Amino acid sequence: MDRSRRSFLDELLSLSTPSGFETDGQRRWLSYVEEYADETRVDAYGNAVAVYEGGVDAPSIAIAGHGDEIGLMVRAIDDDGFLKLSRIGGSDRTVTRGQRVTVHADDGPVSGVIGQVAIHLRDAGGEEYDEIAEQHVDIGVEDGDDAGELVDVGDPVTLETPITELADGRLAARGMDNRVGIWTAAEAFRRVVETDPNATVYAVSTVQEEVGLKGARMVGFELDPDAVVAVDVTHATDHPDTPSVRGSDVELGGGPVVARGSANHPALVEAVRGVGDGAGIDYQLAAAGSRTGTDADAFYTSSGGTPALNLGIPNRYMHTPVEVVDQADLDAAASLLAGVAGRLDEFAPFDAGI
Repeated sequence: MDRSRRSFLDELLSLSTPSGFETDGQRRWLSYVEEYADETRVDAYGNAVAVYEGGVDAPSIAIAGHGDEIGLMVRAIDDDGFLKLSRIGGSDRTVTRGQRVTVHADDGPVSGVIGQVAIHLRDAGGEEYDEIAEQHVDIGVEDGDDAGELVDVGDPVTLETPITELADGRLAARGMDNRVGIWTAAEAFRRVVETDPNATVYAVSTVQEEVGLKGARMVGFELDPDAVVAVDVTHATDHPDTPSVRGSDVELGGGPVVARGSANHPALVEAVRGVGDGAGIDYQLAAAGSRTGTDADAFYTSSGGTPALNLGIPNRYMHTPVEVVDQADLDAAASLLAGVAGRLDEFAPFDAGI
């Protein structure tokens, strides 16, 4: 990954975009793709789209990621000035205690910590993790009146963690899910547009995936493409303690993961695999017998049925502050999808072969 593309990824990872509060990330994403687009647009809830027009009869494909992340929210302020919490999306109660956080208040960010009783004061043995609703943020004030001057109920809260360079091109950060997906959508868009393809190509950054695929349901009807690829993280299980019953062969550095089954249209799966095989781009396979758990599940039922695919970026420790990805997998995913979009007229229309 060259310096410019890495800088774009770092900027995305440095922003806070919990579901329902994606504005800063969507703005930065649009500022990147608009240089290569014939048009960009945003709907009422913030779904962002960049368009390359391929001609009147050209087939169309959307390459999408979701721009939101999990987070927390202020649900109450007690008399002593401590902030009570609720979840935004699937936040993990086992990793929130003892973390630094930022409360994104209307008048600017407010720093805090999620309190944890010192080990010396806790009963030894048999400890359990408190639900997030039972945890609190300490912003250092004297009482509830002081806290109310700084924050309001409903303000979003995100964990404050740095982007960390690991060995062999791996990165750790909060919110890889799914900044790597919108990075891939934008970069695939840039690469294919530079080849002047005979296709209309949409790059999409959706909102509110983490709370039920809401943005994809909105934008899927509006775009109505011939095919759509939802790029999201998927579980890399090449580390200790992965439950064997839920394990797979997905590993960091093995390439993006092509899902098969359920939402994943067989003809689109074969197109992506064919491009990967022909170009020597490594990819991995995953089974999705019932659902993908990604925006692909919303896209493929839009507009009477849209051929869809979930392409996964291997990710260790999902929904923690230390998600780990391999930069080579991102680069391979962008190349793979640019290759498919560039040859879309060879593959379309996508049908069931019946």
